[in-house]
Amino acid sequence: MSDFSTHTKHFWDERYQADTFLYGAIPNDYLVAQRPRFRSGMHALVPGDGEGRNGVWLAEQGLHVVTVDLSDVGQRKAQQLAAQRGVELTALQADLTRWTWPVSEFDVVASIFLHLPPSVRQEMHQAMLKALRPGGLLIIEAFRPEQLQYREKYGSSGGPPKEEMLFSAEMLRADFADAEEIELAAVDVDMGAHGPHRGLTAVIHGVFRRSGGDT
Repeated sequence: MSDFSTHTKHFWDERYQADTFLYGAIPNDYLVAQRPRFRSGMHALVPGDGEGRNGVWLAEQGLHVVTVDLSDVGQRKAQQLAAQRGVELTALQADLTRWTWPVSEFDVVASIFLHLPPSVRQEMHQAMLKALRPGGLLIIEAFRPEQLQYREKYGSSGGPPKEEMLFSAEMLRADFADAEEIELAAVDVDMGAHGPHRGLTAVIHGVFRRSGGDT
């Protein structure tokens, strides 16, 4: 999902047509760092999961995973990757702004570089939180506004070229004001020299817990 007029379902279907994985088949580093928080049998939702690298990894940890993306080409590749890894997941094609979001069904929601336009961002973030069971965890990584300067200063790439679609700590605290903040930090991450995201990048890391649970 994107605020760019050209970033339609057709756009993403075309980008995912190649046999290789656009963002690789290795899971996101920040998500992997959260492994101690996961337990086998948990239910996880991964919105905007593209070709499924993060959803498949969660399934490999023993979680029951639902992965959702605008591109059905991406979701087919997610299912293929899951089959190659010997795990199962539920892969759904949907526009998240029109999707009927589940309520109180998941223990984990992982939002990894899912940038949302201001008109729907807070609503979608609230939908992510409400999809959690009480005590469930929302894990998020996204680009900060400083990424625009990092593009010029460090030659980095990744993220929307519009500041209003980039996330700050203050923005996330406001969007998830009803949740418990477990961790929230602005960090710089070296994405390396390969793939669509490259170089030193400005990101925000966060973990929030839906209220009402003990864990």
